[in-house]
Amino acid sequence: MKISNRTSSRGGRRTSAAVALGAVLALTATACGDDGSGAGGDKGADGSGKGKIVFWDNNGGVRTEIWKEVIADFEKANPDIKVDYVGIASTEYQSKVDTAIQGGGLPDVGGVGAAMLAGFAAQGALEPLDERLGKSSLNGKLNKDMVESLKAAGGGDDKLYSIPTSANNGVLYYRTDLFKKAGLQEPTTWDRFYEAAKKLTNAGKNEFGYTIRGGAGSIAQALDAMYGQSGITSFWDASGEKTTVNDPKNVAALEKYAALYKKVTPAADLNNDFTKMVAQWDSGTIGMLNHNLGSYQDHVKALGPDKFRGIPQPIGAGGKRVQVSNPVDGLGLFKSGKNKDAAWKFIEFATSRAENSKFNEAAGQVPSNTDAAKDPWISKAEPTKLAADALSDGSTTIVQLPYYLPDWNTISKADNEPNFQKVLLGKMSAKEFLDTMADQLNAAQEEWNQQNG
Repeated sequence: MKISNRTSSRGGRRTSAAVALGAVLALTATACGDDGSGAGGDKGADGSGKGKIVFWDNNGGVRTEIWKEVIADFEKANPDIKVDYVGIASTEYQSKVDTAIQGGGLPDVGGVGAAMLAGFAAQGALEPLDERLGKSSLNGKLNKDMVESLKAAGGGDDKLYSIPTSANNGVLYYRTDLFKKAGLQEPTTWDRFYEAAKKLTNAGKNEFGYTIRGGAGSIAQALDAMYGQSGITSFWDASGEKTTVNDPKNVAALEKYAALYKKVTPAADLNNDFTKMVAQWDSGTIGMLNHNLGSYQDHVKALGPDKFRGIPQPIGAGGKRVQVSNPVDGLGLFKSGKNKDAAWKFIEFATSRAENSKFNEAAGQVPSNTDAAKDPWISKAEPTKLAADALSDGSTTIVQLPYYLPDWNTISKADNEPNFQKVLLGKMSAKEFLDTMADQLNAAQEEWNQQNG
């Protein structure tokens, strides 16, 4: 696997994060503690190691069932600890945590993935976990690259604020039955992708070649399509100060990609987040879907294993595959918690071999526990195996997104998702959209370099 280069003052850290995701895949509510008063600046307490803890799931609904299984196992093994589960939709999680940081009501433990980590850490809301991990039975059992990826995402202090649970990767799912009927080749290249999207569309029969993500979470998917087509292999230019998102090649790529909307996609895609998009694909006659490993089991349940495949992202010009990174997910302790020892026991249990394997088999993702990563189910999950092969054969370059920027999640979501919808509707040009995002990113990068140079 090829890794994009970094030449700014924090280059080594960003490169390590890019290595992290590739190497990993190659291995193929309302209360805080007892009183719910915790805010971001509160110091909290270790507590007795018993009693009640509150857990906020950062992908509620999608992962509720499997988390409740893990919690039941934990409470059976630790009868003196009660876990209150609060499932929060991924699209609402950041705003809910940010509100609680300012006003109180943080949980004891919660999902803290790389994409949101820097923002929470910058507000002083998270407990450093290096010392606890060093004394834990988990020490040496977690994938080192995933740990380093979360360290890099946390900011400039080289501390670990989240214990990794899993890694993900972008996947192009396609309906093998529809492709066979239409006489189409597998969409392994962008040219084949566009050809299939057009040929499989018959709007009069409600048949479409592709479903595009226009709602929450749309930016990361758009970036994946842009860099995948343009072949640009770094998020920053040689100076490390200016982003490449508005490079002319990326502008042209986004223009072509956004033009798919309503021509070969359903009109409902404008507002679809991943849950609606996945459900629409599973229940309809749509040829292709871009998502990640996490929805694999949903497709198996809906379609069976023989009507679809999940393959690595298409190859661009010159036989090169370029894709943007998917963030590592994890569990963090909130500093304001009043029962940190009990919450830490929950993190240890959830990332033990048996529970981490159980969770990731259900989620379709790659386990962080190195023993769990050896379990046989992984080799049987074809998209995971194919992703691992693609990332280890030298054909793929990972463009590492700047999760370390405290403003990254805001820039890539609230600030620009509405503008992307305007691009799809033809009310804003791709160039204007990307220039706006570039200005925001360059300003955030300048501030970060000044603070961490």
